[in-house]
Amino acid sequence: MQNYLKVIWSLQEWSEVPVSNSAIAEAAGVRLSTVSDALRKLSDLEFIGHARYGSVTLTDEGRQHAVSMIRRHRLLETFLVETLGYEWDEVHDEADRLEHAVSDQLIDRVDRALGYPTRDPHGDPIPSADGRVHRPDAVQLTHAQAPCRVMVERISDSDNEMLQYFASRGLVVDAVLEVLPGEPYSETVTVRVDGGEPVRLGPAAAAAVWVSTLP
Repeated sequence: MQNYLKVIWSLQEWSEVPVSNSAIAEAAGVRLSTVSDALRKLSDLEFIGHARYGSVTLTDEGRQHAVSMIRRHRLLETFLVETLGYEWDEVHDEADRLEHAVSDQLIDRVDRALGYPTRDPHGDPIPSADGRVHRPDAVQLTHAQAPCRVMVERISDSDNEMLQYFASRGLVVDAVLEVLPGEPYSETVTVRVDGGEPVRLGPAAAAAVWVSTLP
């Protein structure tokens, strides 16, 4: 149930698209019938509700549980990278396994040892101990109006191979990008990373990068 609450939170954190049963099934890697059974249990526990058109929403109590799991997951990811030397494309699955086993006391000590970080290695905000979440003011790279300069605020961790490619190009959190005019009628986004060679990103790659505009 913790996993489903975390998935529901993650699906609505960076998107305005209503959370559907099918979206949950795809994100969780399970069958739609499995999701339906799980959502019925979560509804009975009053952790979720259903809005118009069947979209899934978290109740206040459900949000509290989801944010707690998100905090655990992102603090563990940060610990694995900053303390144990993991690469940013290796930590998601490892944190998934650890987050259910560690105590609240250990999570608080990890938080303190890391200096109370506010975001994980991918730029996702780490909720505070009291459940506050501060999402950066950022938009997907696909919406940046060329020419302009932007800073990378967040990169989706849903595709490990994409993360490896981004790292090889220097396209990481806090990197400064120059968004260049693209080819007419092309769906690619062309950027120059920290003054380097131009990098052409397809729609999926550009949509995975969230940026804020620089002067």
